[in-house]
Amino acid sequence: MTLDWVIGGGGLLGAALVRSLQARGGARFLPADRFSWTEPERLVGQIRAAVAEFEQQARHADAWNIYWAAGVGAMGSTAAELANETLAWGELLNAVSDSGLPSLRPGHIGLASSAGAIYAGLRADVIDENCDIAPTTPYAEAKLAQERLLADFCSRGLPVAALTARISTLYGTGQARGKRQGLISHMARSIVRNRPIQIFVPFDTVRDYITAEDAAELIIDSLRTLPPGVGRMRIVAAERPTSIAEIVATFRRVARRPVLIATSASQLSSLYLRRVQFRSIWETARPASSTSLAVGVAQVLAAERLAHAGGLQR
Repeated sequence: MTLDWVIGGGGLLGAALVRSLQARGGARFLPADRFSWTEPERLVGQIRAAVAEFEQQARHADAWNIYWAAGVGAMGSTAAELANETLAWGELLNAVSDSGLPSLRPGHIGLASSAGAIYAGLRADVIDENCDIAPTTPYAEAKLAQERLLADFCSRGLPVAALTARISTLYGTGQARGKRQGLISHMARSIVRNRPIQIFVPFDTVRDYITAEDAAELIIDSLRTLPPGVGRMRIVAAERPTSIAEIVATFRRVARRPVLIATSASQLSSLYLRRVQFRSIWETARPASSTSLAVGVAQVLAAERLAHAGGLQR
């Protein structure tokens, strides 16, 4: 049995990781104290206490895994908004390094990063792990800072495998409503409420959309291929380019109704390249039978209809 700790387990990716790990027979770790993300001094103590608690439970497991999927940052976030996330991540790694976890059982640590942010300024036909980074936002810089913290952790010679997962455009059911991202969720919400869909980028804008479930499976499988003491980075993507026009057409087919569109400019539009395609050079843990856009859109639309109906009944 593995002991799995997903930090950020209530978010889109984190919840998918929890579901996938539990389906594989893992035991979920939940700290006794809920993290106080807006109180840095208190948060440091909470992280240290949680790692000590996790170590005690890991003594009864065959292996332990920690997945970092926390954070409320997005492309439009400021450096100040992201500072606590990076601080907490660094404290977690230091606490793990100082604990008995590395020598206790085989261990794995996974970091959810952002391919879309880190390569945002790169002009390339297809982006893989060998491409140069091209950050354009404080969000990208924060993600790179988190990646460097994990690289520093790996340099300590500990027998812990580590994966940096640079994820393409993530979508799925349960995406946070207050987060400044999530085109597919935004479209579904607008359709259910019969409101115009606000589009801030050209219709030929191309992205790589991957469901949270598919991303979670790929992250777990990739991390488990790494031997102790090895740290690697991989791009986690569906490796299937999709345009905004294709998403709109898919919603029309799935919803079986006209889709109201309102186009306008946004200050965030300049942060995004017109066309982004990803492909990982990893030979192991390749994307399996990934969810099709039609199925993914149908799932998000069904979840939004259910949430809307529940709200009306209150």
